[in-house]
Amino acid sequence: MSVEITRTEKIDQLFQAHSLDTQGADRDFVTRFHNSLPKIQGLFQELYGVHEEAESQLLELLRSLILGYQAREESLLERDRNKAAEGNWFLSQNLAGMSMYVDRFAGSLKNMPSKLSHLQDLGVNFLHLMPLFESPQGESDGGYAVSNFRKVDPRFGTLEDLMDLRKTMHSQGMYLMLDIVLNHTSHLHDWAMKAKAGDQEYQNYYYTYENRWIPNEFEQAMPEIFPESAPGNFTWNEEMKRWVMTVFHNYQWDLNFSNPKVLQAMVETMLFYANLGVDLLRIDAPAFIWKQTGTSCQNLPQAHTLLRLIKQCVHVATPGMALLGEAIVAPKDIMNYFGTGDFVAQECDFAYNATQMALQWDMLASGDTSVMLQAQGDILRKPYGTSWITYTRCHDDIGLGYEDASIAQTGKDPYLHRKFLKEYYSYSGDQWMSPARGALFSSNPKTGDARISGTLASLCGLEKALFEGNGPAIEQSIQKILLMQAHSIFLGGLPMLFYGDEVGYTNDYRFQQDPSKSYDNRWMHRPLLDWEKVNRRKTEGTLEFQLFEGTKKLLAIRKSQDLFADLSNLSWMTPHNRHIAGLIRRKGEERRYCLFNFSDQPAGLTWYAFREQGESATQLLDSWTQSTYTVGPDHEHLVIEPYGFRILEPR
Repeated sequence: MSVEITRTEKIDQLFQAHSLDTQGADRDFVTRFHNSLPKIQGLFQELYGVHEEAESQLLELLRSLILGYQAREESLLERDRNKAAEGNWFLSQNLAGMSMYVDRFAGSLKNMPSKLSHLQDLGVNFLHLMPLFESPQGESDGGYAVSNFRKVDPRFGTLEDLMDLRKTMHSQGMYLMLDIVLNHTSHLHDWAMKAKAGDQEYQNYYYTYENRWIPNEFEQAMPEIFPESAPGNFTWNEEMKRWVMTVFHNYQWDLNFSNPKVLQAMVETMLFYANLGVDLLRIDAPAFIWKQTGTSCQNLPQAHTLLRLIKQCVHVATPGMALLGEAIVAPKDIMNYFGTGDFVAQECDFAYNATQMALQWDMLASGDTSVMLQAQGDILRKPYGTSWITYTRCHDDIGLGYEDASIAQTGKDPYLHRKFLKEYYSYSGDQWMSPARGALFSSNPKTGDARISGTLASLCGLEKALFEGNGPAIEQSIQKILLMQAHSIFLGGLPMLFYGDEVGYTNDYRFQQDPSKSYDNRWMHRPLLDWEKVNRRKTEGTLEFQLFEGTKKLLAIRKSQDLFADLSNLSWMTPHNRHIAGLIRRKGEERRYCLFNFSDQPAGLTWYAFREQGESATQLLDSWTQSTYTVGPDHEHLVIEPYGFRILEPR
């Protein structure tokens, strides 16, 4: 009892020392603080209860929340209040995102404001700016090896440029998303440099060992993430004379979150980003943030405890910032990142729907929706109040991370099916008739695993069609691209386009001549924009025009109908035709039928499929083509052209 009283007194002293107006201007913060304090204390105790500095570090963490709140400018406090009044603001159908590398999209942060009109014309109002903070040239992992969490890399501009851009975006009704790399730092980060110099306090910020005994214990159960370019999980550092854990690349040192000082430092960094005006913070690689010998060091229970604690801290200090957990894991595991038990919908607000993304590519290659439908039992368990990032592709590779059981249950051999997909999408594959032009990434000869690199356009056949000058194939590729985008946009969640896809960028092979990029073929789908090409989207008849206007129309349809908000209101239609994926979005008595034909042939869906849903309407209006269909008898069909889709409203 005396310990609790002492802690309460110390917390009161914290409030007094920071001149908090508990009954006036700071009342909302104080209310959030006290409401969340039992959870914060309990989660902290679960992680660090036996740590010798647990009590003092908890108080330091609470102090960080007060300081983070007090550093928040008035415009952001007002934005917090407005978001709170909306409820779950990030579930809205009015949000549409795009992910981009600032330098490859606009050249610099200073140039970004002049490009916002392009995005707003498209209908995009939510920007994910890929890593901006300082990272070493040649050892940056695309910006995910951060050497200074609070300094914008000079390649992009300055912190002031970023703040100016955010203020412009907010004034125009736009939202900002940035990354935080929780799992590791660059080996040139100040903490790592102090560790190399022999500072034991900072060596304890990482997993460092003077011999191989403990590293070997870890290695027995840990998989290799990049077996080709970065085998193993530990690297010898000659300056420090110690082994250091490097799960991703040898220049990325894993942070040791079993040290509460690391937690406090990273929470302070997250609150710093919140006070830059970030609306959604993308937590990179959260599955890896807790390590324990004898385990894979992925998806451990303590990682979830840590994320829940971080969520409580952010909610208290900067409640307008939502959290996205970039956990690219199996469907059964991804649900845990939304929170479980007493913490349902209190861990990450968003996760990537990576399984559905990969299953889209499965459907496009095979023309068969059956594997996708087998996986829905897990995906549909997402709790209300959380949301997906839905997408056709991102800066990363396309993994085939859905379970073999989903393939086997459709009567297919999992090994042969995955082999077919890899060959279909890789230019060097045996499926020489495939229109796709991609490449295998991180191929593991031991297991046969591999992922796929390539732009949306090249994987949909546009690169090959343009090379051959094949007009019908070009048109079919455009139709495939719009099919894939439509499926992501109407699926439920926040649709996140990738820059360049809106104007049909194909693979860029110039990365092969750049020593800092040549080892990583994912750079083929991270284009350097040519704004002359981009501006061809204004010229009617160009492929850029067709793709831009088509994508723009899809986003406009989504925004115009509030049942496309993420209300956990999605279900799938009975697969009367294995080529057609049919989903239903509902709100009250309203419903929309979203149908997608993944076949290269016309496909028909029996009108009974609608009656089966209790549909009594006699007509269905397609929001995409503005065509009206009369519901016929059961033996007749709604016929959808190859790679076509319908967004149907009962009338």
